[in-house]
Amino acid sequence: MASESGHPTYKHPYHLVDPSPWPLLGAFAGGALVLGIVLVAHYNSYWLLGAGLAGVLATMFFWWRDILKESSTAGLHSPVVRLGLRYGMMLFIASEVMFFVAFFWAYFHFALFPDHVSGTEAATAIWPPAGIHTFDPFHLPLLNTMILLLSGCTVTWAHHALLENDRKGLITGLALTVFLGMFFTFFQAVEYLEAPFQFSGGVYPSTFFLATGFHGFHVIVGTIFLAVCLIRALRGGFTPEKHFGFEAAAWYWHFVDVVWLFLFICIYWWGAGEIAAH
Repeated sequence: MASESGHPTYKHPYHLVDPSPWPLLGAFAGGALVLGIVLVAHYNSYWLLGAGLAGVLATMFFWWRDILKESSTAGLHSPVVRLGLRYGMMLFIASEVMFFVAFFWAYFHFALFPDHVSGTEAATAIWPPAGIHTFDPFHLPLLNTMILLLSGCTVTWAHHALLENDRKGLITGLALTVFLGMFFTFFQAVEYLEAPFQFSGGVYPSTFFLATGFHGFHVIVGTIFLAVCLIRALRGGFTPEKHFGFEAAAWYWHFVDVVWLFLFICIYWWGAGEIAAH
Protein backbone atom coordinates (compact mmCIF):
# COMPACT_ATOMS: atom_id res chain seq x y z
CA MET A 1 0.00 0.00 0.00
CA ALA A 2 1.40 3.43 -0.97
CA SER A 3 0.83 6.91 0.41
CA GLU A 4 0.15 10.01 -1.68
CA SER A 5 3.89 10.77 -1.68
CA GLY A 6 4.59 7.45 -3.37
CA HIS A 7 6.30 5.88 -0.35
CA PRO A 8 4.90 2.61 1.05
CA THR A 9 2.92 2.79 4.28
CA TYR A 10 2.52 -0.06 6.73
CA LYS A 11 0.41 -0.76 9.81
CA HIS A 12 3.57 -1.75 11.73
CA PRO A 13 6.81 0.11 12.57
CA TYR A 14 9.11 -2.38 10.81
CA HIS A 15 10.80 -1.96 7.46
CA LEU A 16 10.46 -4.97 5.17
CA VAL A 17 13.61 -4.89 3.06
CA ASP A 18 13.56 -5.63 -0.64
CA PRO A 19 15.16 -8.90 -1.84
CA SER A 20 18.93 -8.38 -1.89
CA PRO A 21 21.84 -10.44 -3.28
CA TRP A 22 24.38 -8.98 -0.84
CA PRO A 23 23.97 -11.42 2.10
CA LEU A 24 24.56 -14.42 -0.17
CA LEU A 25 27.41 -12.74 -2.05
CA GLY A 26 28.96 -11.64 1.24
CA ALA A 27 28.83 -15.19 2.61
CA PHE A 28 30.57 -16.65 -0.45
CA ALA A 29 33.10 -13.80 -0.55
CA GLY A 30 33.91 -14.22 3.15
CA GLY A 31 34.39 -17.95 2.69
CA ALA A 32 36.65 -17.35 -0.32
CA LEU A 33 38.66 -14.81 1.68
CA VAL A 34 39.33 -17.25 4.53
CA LEU A 35 40.12 -20.11 2.14
CA GLY A 36 42.39 -17.74 0.22
CA ILE A 37 44.35 -17.02 3.41
CA VAL A 38 44.83 -20.77 3.86
CA LEU A 39 46.06 -21.13 0.26
CA VAL A 40 48.52 -18.26 0.74
CA ALA A 41 49.84 -19.77 3.96
CA HIS A 42 50.33 -23.27 2.55
CA TYR A 43 50.79 -22.88 -1.21
CA ASN A 44 51.71 -19.19 -1.68
CA SER A 45 48.72 -18.83 -4.05
CA TYR A 46 47.03 -15.43 -3.97
CA TRP A 47 44.28 -15.61 -6.60
CA LEU A 48 41.47 -16.78 -4.29
CA LEU A 49 42.51 -14.29 -1.60
CA GLY A 50 42.26 -11.47 -4.14
CA ALA A 51 38.87 -12.66 -5.38
CA GLY A 52 37.52 -13.01 -1.84
CA LEU A 53 38.79 -9.59 -0.82
CA ALA A 54 37.27 -8.00 -3.93
CA GLY A 55 33.95 -9.71 -3.19
CA VAL A 56 33.94 -8.55 0.43
CA LEU A 57 34.74 -4.95 -0.56
CA ALA A 58 32.04 -5.00 -3.26
CA THR A 59 29.49 -6.35 -0.78
CA MET A 60 30.41 -3.68 1.73
CA PHE A 61 30.08 -0.92 -0.86
CA PHE A 62 26.78 -1.96 -2.43
CA TRP A 63 25.12 -3.08 0.81
CA TRP A 64 26.01 0.17 2.58
CA ARG A 65 24.77 2.07 -0.48
CA ASP A 66 21.39 0.35 -0.23
CA ILE A 67 21.12 1.03 3.52
CA LEU A 68 21.94 4.70 2.97
CA LYS A 69 19.20 4.90 0.35
CA GLU A 70 16.76 3.35 2.82
CA SER A 71 17.77 5.78 5.57
CA SER A 72 17.05 8.76 3.32
CA THR A 73 13.57 7.48 2.43
CA ALA A 74 10.96 8.92 4.76
CA GLY A 75 9.35 6.40 7.08
CA LEU A 76 11.62 3.42 6.46
CA HIS A 77 14.08 3.81 9.34
CA SER A 78 11.54 4.21 12.12
CA PRO A 79 12.65 4.31 15.80
CA VAL A 80 12.04 0.57 16.08
CA VAL A 81 14.15 -0.11 12.99
CA ARG A 82 16.97 2.08 14.32
CA LEU A 83 16.82 0.19 17.61
CA GLY A 84 17.10 -3.07 15.67
CA LEU A 85 20.16 -1.71 13.87
CA ARG A 86 21.75 -0.95 17.24
CA TYR A 87 21.07 -4.45 18.55
CA GLY A 88 22.41 -5.90 15.31
CA MET A 89 25.67 -3.96 15.65
CA MET A 90 26.01 -5.00 19.28
CA LEU A 91 25.57 -8.67 18.38
CA PHE A 92 28.03 -8.32 15.50
CA ILE A 93 30.69 -6.87 17.83
CA ALA A 94 29.94 -9.64 20.35
CA SER A 95 30.57 -12.23 17.62
CA GLU A 96 33.84 -10.47 16.78
CA VAL A 97 34.87 -10.67 20.44
CA MET A 98 34.38 -14.45 20.36
CA PHE A 99 36.33 -14.57 17.08
CA PHE A 100 39.38 -13.13 18.84
CA VAL A 101 38.79 -15.22 21.96
CA ALA A 102 39.59 -18.25 19.79
CA PHE A 103 42.98 -16.79 18.83
CA PHE A 104 43.85 -15.84 22.41
CA TRP A 105 42.76 -19.32 23.52
CA ALA A 106 45.13 -20.91 21.01
CA TYR A 107 47.97 -18.60 22.05
CA PHE A 108 47.59 -19.19 25.78
CA HIS A 109 47.12 -22.93 25.25
CA PHE A 110 50.71 -23.12 24.06
CA ALA A 111 52.10 -20.20 26.10
CA LEU A 112 50.93 -21.63 29.44
CA PHE A 113 51.56 -25.28 28.47
CA PRO A 114 54.54 -25.15 26.09
CA ASP A 115 55.03 -28.90 26.45
CA HIS A 116 52.00 -29.26 24.16
CA VAL A 117 54.15 -28.07 21.27
CA SER A 118 54.87 -31.14 19.15
CA GLY A 119 58.22 -32.78 19.90
CA THR A 120 58.90 -30.83 23.10
CA GLU A 121 59.42 -32.53 26.45
CA ALA A 122 57.75 -30.97 29.47
CA ALA A 123 61.01 -30.62 31.39
CA THR A 124 62.62 -28.45 28.70
CA ALA A 125 59.54 -26.70 27.32
CA ILE A 126 59.75 -22.93 27.07
CA TRP A 127 57.68 -20.18 25.48
CA PRO A 128 58.41 -18.71 23.04
CA PRO A 129 59.94 -21.90 21.60
CA ALA A 130 63.71 -22.15 21.40
CA GLY A 131 65.16 -20.30 18.44
CA ILE A 132 62.30 -17.76 18.19
CA HIS A 133 63.31 -14.12 18.49
CA THR A 134 60.38 -11.80 19.28
CA PHE A 135 59.67 -8.13 18.70
CA ASP A 136 60.75 -5.45 21.14
CA PRO A 137 57.35 -4.49 22.63
CA PHE A 138 58.54 -0.92 23.24
CA HIS A 139 59.54 -0.29 19.65
CA LEU A 140 56.96 -0.37 16.80
CA PRO A 141 54.29 -2.18 18.89
CA LEU A 142 54.30 0.63 21.45
CA LEU A 143 54.15 3.25 18.69
CA ASN A 144 51.14 1.51 17.16
CA THR A 145 49.51 1.34 20.59
CA MET A 146 49.88 5.10 20.97
CA ILE A 147 48.48 5.62 17.46
CA LEU A 148 45.36 3.54 18.16
CA LEU A 149 44.77 5.11 21.57
CA LEU A 150 45.03 8.57 19.99
CA SER A 151 42.61 7.51 17.25
CA GLY A 152 40.13 6.46 19.95
CA CYS A 153 40.35 10.00 21.34
CA THR A 154 39.86 11.65 17.95
CA VAL A 155 36.79 9.54 17.06
CA THR A 156 35.29 10.39 20.47
CA TRP A 157 36.01 14.06 19.81
CA ALA A 158 34.23 13.76 16.46
CA HIS A 159 31.22 12.14 18.17
CA HIS A 160 30.91 14.90 20.75
CA ALA A 161 31.30 17.52 18.00
CA LEU A 162 28.43 15.91 16.10
CA LEU A 163 26.19 15.92 19.17
CA GLU A 164 26.93 19.65 19.58
CA ASN A 165 26.24 20.25 15.86
CA ASP A 166 29.88 21.27 15.32
CA ARG A 167 30.37 20.20 11.71
CA LYS A 168 33.98 21.39 11.53
CA GLY A 169 34.95 19.43 14.65
CA LEU A 170 33.17 16.33 13.31
CA ILE A 171 35.02 16.44 9.99
CA THR A 172 38.39 17.19 11.60
CA GLY A 173 38.06 14.43 14.18
CA LEU A 174 36.97 11.89 11.57
CA ALA A 175 39.76 12.87 9.16
CA LEU A 176 42.37 12.50 11.90
CA THR A 177 40.98 9.10 12.88
CA VAL A 178 41.12 7.86 9.29
CA PHE A 179 44.72 9.05 8.89
CA LEU A 180 45.74 7.44 12.18
CA GLY A 181 44.16 4.17 11.06
CA MET A 182 46.19 4.34 7.84
CA PHE A 183 49.38 5.06 9.80
CA PHE A 184 48.72 2.04 12.02
CA THR A 185 48.33 -0.20 8.97
CA PHE A 186 51.53 1.20 7.45
CA PHE A 187 53.59 0.53 10.59
CA GLN A 188 52.04 -2.94 10.93
CA ALA A 189 53.20 -3.70 7.37
CA VAL A 190 56.70 -2.44 8.23
CA GLU A 191 56.71 -4.68 11.30
CA TYR A 192 55.72 -7.72 9.25
CA LEU A 193 58.46 -7.00 6.70
CA GLU A 194 61.01 -6.86 9.52
CA ALA A 195 59.63 -9.92 11.36
CA PRO A 196 62.42 -12.27 12.54
CA PHE A 197 60.22 -15.30 11.84
CA GLN A 198 57.98 -16.60 9.04
CA PHE A 199 54.38 -17.81 9.16
CA SER A 200 55.54 -21.37 8.53
CA GLY A 201 58.11 -21.25 11.32
CA GLY A 202 56.07 -23.15 13.89
CA VAL A 203 53.27 -22.63 16.36
CA TYR A 204 54.48 -19.24 17.68
CA PRO A 205 54.57 -17.51 14.27
CA SER A 206 51.21 -19.09 13.38
CA THR A 207 49.40 -17.82 16.47
CA PHE A 208 51.16 -14.45 16.26
CA PHE A 209 50.32 -13.75 12.63
CA LEU A 210 46.76 -15.05 12.92
CA ALA A 211 45.94 -12.85 15.92
CA THR A 212 47.73 -9.69 14.81
CA GLY A 213 46.93 -10.22 11.12
CA PHE A 214 43.19 -10.53 11.65
CA HIS A 215 43.34 -7.51 13.92
CA GLY A 216 45.10 -5.62 11.14
CA PHE A 217 42.31 -6.68 8.75
CA HIS A 218 39.75 -5.29 11.22
CA VAL A 219 41.70 -2.02 11.36
CA ILE A 220 41.49 -1.78 7.56
CA VAL A 221 37.73 -2.48 7.64
CA GLY A 222 37.25 0.07 10.44
CA THR A 223 39.27 2.66 8.52
CA ILE A 224 37.08 2.15 5.45
CA PHE A 225 33.99 2.37 7.66
CA LEU A 226 35.16 5.69 9.10
CA ALA A 227 36.20 6.97 5.66
CA VAL A 228 32.63 6.36 4.44
CA CYS A 229 31.38 8.29 7.48
CA LEU A 230 33.80 11.12 6.64
CA ILE A 231 32.41 11.34 3.10
CA ARG A 232 28.87 11.40 4.49
CA ALA A 233 29.85 14.08 7.01
CA LEU A 234 31.32 16.23 4.21
CA ARG A 235 27.98 15.90 2.39
CA GLY A 236 25.98 16.78 5.50
CA GLY A 237 24.63 13.27 5.98
CA PHE A 238 24.60 13.33 9.80
CA THR A 239 22.56 15.32 12.30
CA PRO A 240 22.72 15.34 16.12
CA GLU A 241 19.45 13.37 16.15
CA LYS A 242 20.18 10.90 13.32
CA HIS A 243 23.70 9.50 13.00
CA PHE A 244 23.67 5.80 13.83
CA GLY A 245 26.00 5.01 10.91
CA PHE A 246 28.69 7.07 12.60
CA GLU A 247 27.94 5.59 16.02
CA ALA A 248 28.30 2.06 14.65
CA ALA A 249 31.67 2.95 13.13
CA ALA A 250 32.81 4.47 16.44
CA TRP A 251 31.73 1.37 18.40
CA TYR A 252 33.62 -0.83 15.96
CA TRP A 253 36.73 1.35 16.22
CA HIS A 254 36.73 1.26 20.02
CA PHE A 255 36.42 -2.54 19.81
CA VAL A 256 39.51 -2.59 17.56
CA ASP A 257 41.36 -0.42 20.11
CA VAL A 258 40.55 -2.73 23.03
CA VAL A 259 41.56 -5.87 21.12
CA TRP A 260 44.91 -4.28 20.28
CA LEU A 261 45.54 -3.46 23.95
CA PHE A 262 45.06 -7.15 24.79
CA LEU A 263 47.34 -8.14 21.91
CA PHE A 264 50.03 -5.72 23.01
CA ILE A 265 49.93 -6.77 26.66
CA CYS A 266 49.54 -10.54 26.16
CA ILE A 267 51.55 -11.28 23.02
CA TYR A 268 54.05 -8.47 22.54
CA TRP A 269 54.85 -7.71 26.20
CA TRP A 270 53.95 -10.69 28.42
CA GLY A 271 54.86 -13.22 25.72
CA ALA A 272 58.16 -11.60 24.74
CA GLY A 273 61.21 -13.82 24.60
CA GLU A 274 64.67 -13.11 23.32
CA ILE A 275 64.37 -9.78 21.50
CA ALA A 276 65.46 -9.67 17.88
CA ALA A 277 68.00 -7.04 16.90
CA HIS A 278 66.48 -3.90 15.35
